[in-house]
Amino acid sequence: MKRAWLTGLLPVAAALVALVAMEDPATAVDEQAARPAVDLDALFVGAHPDDEAFALSTFGQWHADHQVRAGVVTITRGEGGGNAAGPEEGPELGRLREAEERRAVARAGITEVLNLDEADFYYTVSSPLTEQGWQHKDVLGKLVRAIRQTRPELVVTMDPAPTPGNHGNHQYAARLAIEAYRVAADPAAYPEQLREEGLRPWAVKRLLTGGARGQQPAGPDCAAKFTPAEVTDRVYGVWDGRPSTVAGRSWAQEERSAQREYVTQGWAGFPDVPTDPKLIGCDWFTQVASRVPFSPTANGPDGPLHGALIPAPGGLPLGTGAEVEAGKFSLVAGTQVPVKVTVTAPENRALTRVSAKLGLPADWQVTGSGRLGTVLPGRSATAEFTVTVPSAAKPGRVRIPVELGSGNGTGYTETVIAVVPELTAEQQPLPQVAQFRDWAQRSGVPALADLVPPVLTLPSGGDRELPVLVRNNASATRSGTVTITPPTGFSATASLPFTGLAAGASTTLSGKVTNTDAGLRTGMQGGDYRYTLAVTGVSSSTPALELVPRTTIPKAATAPAVDGVVAPGEYAGPELDISTRWEGEECAAAADCSAKAKLAWHNDTLYAAVTVTDDKLGSVLAAADCKRHWRTDALELAIDPRGKSENTSTTLKLAVFPTTTEGKPCAARDADNFQGPAAETVPGLKIASKVSSPYTGYTIELALPLAAVPGALDPAKVGLNLFVYDSDTQDKTGQTRIGWSTWGGVQGDPYRWGQATFDGYTPPSGRPVEPPPAKLPLIALSSVDSAQSVAQSARTGISLGGKPIASGREAARVRSARTHGDTVTAGVLGARGTAHVFVLDKDGKLLGRKTVELSRGWREVPVAVTGGRPAEVLLGFETPDGKVAASRVRVGW
Repeated sequence: MKRAWLTGLLPVAAALVALVAMEDPATAVDEQAARPAVDLDALFVGAHPDDEAFALSTFGQWHADHQVRAGVVTITRGEGGGNAAGPEEGPELGRLREAEERRAVARAGITEVLNLDEADFYYTVSSPLTEQGWQHKDVLGKLVRAIRQTRPELVVTMDPAPTPGNHGNHQYAARLAIEAYRVAADPAAYPEQLREEGLRPWAVKRLLTGGARGQQPAGPDCAAKFTPAEVTDRVYGVWDGRPSTVAGRSWAQEERSAQREYVTQGWAGFPDVPTDPKLIGCDWFTQVASRVPFSPTANGPDGPLHGALIPAPGGLPLGTGAEVEAGKFSLVAGTQVPVKVTVTAPENRALTRVSAKLGLPADWQVTGSGRLGTVLPGRSATAEFTVTVPSAAKPGRVRIPVELGSGNGTGYTETVIAVVPELTAEQQPLPQVAQFRDWAQRSGVPALADLVPPVLTLPSGGDRELPVLVRNNASATRSGTVTITPPTGFSATASLPFTGLAAGASTTLSGKVTNTDAGLRTGMQGGDYRYTLAVTGVSSSTPALELVPRTTIPKAATAPAVDGVVAPGEYAGPELDISTRWEGEECAAAADCSAKAKLAWHNDTLYAAVTVTDDKLGSVLAAADCKRHWRTDALELAIDPRGKSENTSTTLKLAVFPTTTEGKPCAARDADNFQGPAAETVPGLKIASKVSSPYTGYTIELALPLAAVPGALDPAKVGLNLFVYDSDTQDKTGQTRIGWSTWGGVQGDPYRWGQATFDGYTPPSGRPVEPPPAKLPLIALSSVDSAQSVAQSARTGISLGGKPIASGREAARVRSARTHGDTVTAGVLGARGTAHVFVLDKDGKLLGRKTVELSRGWREVPVAVTGGRPAEVLLGFETPDGKVAASRVRVGW
């Protein structure tokens, strides 16, 4: 009876403990409600765990030299990537990758990793497709909230441009970071964050992208020897070979150790870095924007920090703001542009005798006074100038340097303008490049707009339209002629006249180009051919034509037998060489990795036979693991039905593994219009393979019903490619990628695939031309369901997943925890919503977790635990309208 009486009182006692805990922070740790978000110095913004991996040497040096507290924003957890460590995928893979990232960045002194919970759906080189998956306004708002919560002075991000092979998620993450630089400082942007969440606008001081245009030398003097491809680029190099905080090791070695933490990506086997200092390179960073003065001659690890986190030598006091803005980026010679220089005094001191002087060449005219006098603490003053471009100025970019003087020290800042001809003609950019240029103009970073050289592809021995975009940059109507001078082996429309082009207007002229020498090289073998576009007597440009291979697929008299054996007469068409490397290690010889293919069609079915020569068989996966084909030996067949897809969401990409642990081949679709096992996504597919013994390679034969292709084929210009993934290891990592039409990142770039003509083929009547909507696997782990993220949020006050924080009566919080055998019972008090309860031991190991739906009031949540002694309970909570909270409590015994 006594034991039963005590048991009956336990819920009452727990409720009393919870009420006391709300007043006693020693009993329940509700740090998120009690503290503001953490104050960071620097923030890296990337798309996936590991995107920061090649800048960790620099972050480590900043932390060691200046105690810079850095954080990382990772927009996705990389759930769409491969897993070289095990079978986990989706949210479970996201947990692994988050843990890997946290271990890796900790080696550089970084403790805060902010996940924004967007979906990593598959590899794509399309920023527009990424936007479709992520929803721009929402994810930008989450990033802005993260910046306003953490208040970094410096933001570092990735390459925002659609350069060939650049992951679309990387592009879009960088664009979000660049937009957030402006938006986070704007009180009119996301005003609910200020009104309802108590945040304040925050102006990041400097914005950098990783990488640089130009030759990148190695050695201790790599930064000093660097010459930018564009002279006005402000580039910083940070040498990785400096001694680290670990005796006898360089920062390059520390960074490599960090990179090996990304085990699921197959990085655990990364080789050692060179020990010869002359072979160790720099991390490179290019400045995009600055709101503070900086040193124009500084380089090395301190250069990017000057004015933002450390004072420039002999410079203005830290906290001084300095911005320069030209009224227009592109100018014609002989015209004028207003230039404004704004200086802001630090919050705690005035600047005296402030002046600004533009340091332009002698033949440039400048009018206006730069005397600003005394600028009071926290206040700003602006000097206005008018700059006249000389009539003889040559086209190109020009840096406008600004020298700042005061009684408190001197400073420097700058902006860049571009002198352009009155008339320009350029090859019409690809749609994604045009979209990027528009974005750069709208986002206030026009200097980024020309990061991608214009290219167009055409098939070997074929022709295509050649659209030419003409712009009138002058102040009066113009007429003229564009002259096309094709490269050797090509012919083109000789001239394209235009008349009455209004000032500031543009027009597109249509020419034609033909490859007259079908023996010219294609793809990465040398298929890039520059030519000249000239507007008579005014300007010229040198875009490029890229040749891709072309083939004809004949109709088979009878359907080939799909048996893995290429019998004589089954395939009458030409044999395709698919042995050219496009990524990874070089093939040691043809016996190491090479391949050939033969194709035919019959009765609305494509038949393919591919023979691969290989010296080592990679990891043999189970049939249940028939996915992520780049991890081991595999064939990929890619089809763009009408040869005009902008990304792979309107294509078919079929991967075939030559064998599995069950002894049979398997197939699946990936990164295309409809991903998943072939049995579900390609009804009627037939595959067969023969793996040689002793092993020298394999043959794969398949019959692909063309009804599975997203949209009816255009028989005259089907986009086609064949890729072979070669692995010589047993750790689920690939080494070499070879194929037919080969360029960097070509698996995501349909415009660079080869072209095939289906001789005599006509699609069945009634088959839709347009592809169905793409299936995007938008499945991502939520931060409220990640013990790692919840622990961080409870400790720092940084919101989960970049979402708004639930406070007061909106939130549910864990108030007590007690053990009974192998169960921990958490006492939760608060609002209606979803609660994720985690039990951890003293080392942070997860012992148990449970998800429950809560109603308002008190709730006891029992969680089964295994494998250790419970020490702490975490609670990640989300309201029905998407607000979040994190809390923690020690376990009582």
